Amino acid sequence: MQTLTIARVAAQGDGVAETADGPVFAPLTLPGEVVRGEVREGRLEAAEIVVPSPDRVAPASPHYGDCGGCSLQHWAAEPYLGWKREQVRLALGREGLDAEVEPVVPTPPGVRRRLALHARRGPDGRVLLGFKARRSWRLVEVTACPIADPRLVAAFPALARVAEPFLEHPKSAPTLHVTWALDGLDVDVTGVERRTGGLSRDAQMRAIEAAAAADLARLSLAGETLVMARQPRIAFGPAVVPLPAGGFLQASPPAEAAMVERAVAAVKGARKVADLFCGAGAFTFPLAEVAPVLAADGSAAAIAALKAGVGSARRLKPVEAQARDLFRRPLAPYDLRGCDAVVLDPPRAGALDQTRQLPGTKAETVVYVSCNPATFARDARELVAAGFQVQSVTPIDQFLWSAHIELVAVFRR
Repeated sequence: MQTLTIARVAAQGDGVAETADGPVFAPLTLPGEVVRGEVREGRLEAAEIVVPSPDRVAPASPHYGDCGGCSLQHWAAEPYLGWKREQVRLALGREGLDAEVEPVVPTPPGVRRRLALHARRGPDGRVLLGFKARRSWRLVEVTACPIADPRLVAAFPALARVAEPFLEHPKSAPTLHVTWALDGLDVDVTGVERRTGGLSRDAQMRAIEAAAAADLARLSLAGETLVMARQPRIAFGPAVVPLPAGGFLQASPPAEAAMVERAVAAVKGARKVADLFCGAGAFTFPLAEVAPVLAADGSAAAIAALKAGVGSARRLKPVEAQARDLFRRPLAPYDLRGCDAVVLDPPRAGALDQTRQLPGTKAETVVYVSCNPATFARDARELVAAGFQVQSVTPIDQFLWSAHIELVAVFRR
């Protein structure tokens, strides 16, 4: 047994104690805490808190410590948000960038509209629904989730019944990607064994019956609709958009609103805006209230949904939407002619090749929305080297009590 003092919290949310043998990572601990436990391979699991931090608070979830999610809910709000702000500053510093990082925009609990729920059979054959345990494939059955919209939590028992047919094959490990849309629950299931022929017709029928009993708006399997009682729709600004099965959607409406608000404010006065990695139009439609928009995304289904949403909104500036793989075929300066503002919202890998095209355009403003400070900082370095200046960097706490950090950055030249 070793007694250690936690010096800091690392980028993945684990406390770190510095020792003569190197850093020791201790999950669920805070700076300044004295902890005790057995160190194995540089980790101290199940640490006993000898001297707690004054910033330690009671966790909100009854599954805290076992469930692998929300691993920072024991940290008081002010130091927790300050830590996230510092992670963004450190990421920029590693790329040689010294930019002022604004305070983190918080997100309240109980608003998350999307969850990925894993389904397994328990020892008694009962279907269990929940999240993975920390550093394990073991499933933690979840009966409460303080970050989620209460309507999602209320549906857990019905969703367990929906999951049962997808456990038909012993190698299936289904995940239910559940979204609360304007028209009710939209569920897309992945992780079903397909090498042996996939879900049988009987299992499909049982899944459809369970979906009807649960009053799901739609049930799909890896993006292919099994049954749809109502087309799930999402409001983006003035538009109502039909959500593609298995399509991407920001997890938290308040976080999305905070990001959109900053992007729209940054492009005010633009003559034409490019919205790259636009998805189904979360930014496109609010931007189109300001200026004409060229929207592009690699998902043909998302672009089709965006186009369908155009007809639902009034008083929009023209929207041109195109399906294009922006990783393999980034939009060149010629493609972006006439655009004096660009908004990017790439996945975690960032958008290095697309970013490198922007200095050759007439764009005076670039708004970069990111879910990965490291790849954002890498791409930001390209813009700064080409003559853009960082005007603002605003972290958004979309994924409450986790180490994940979203941000919105505005560049000008």
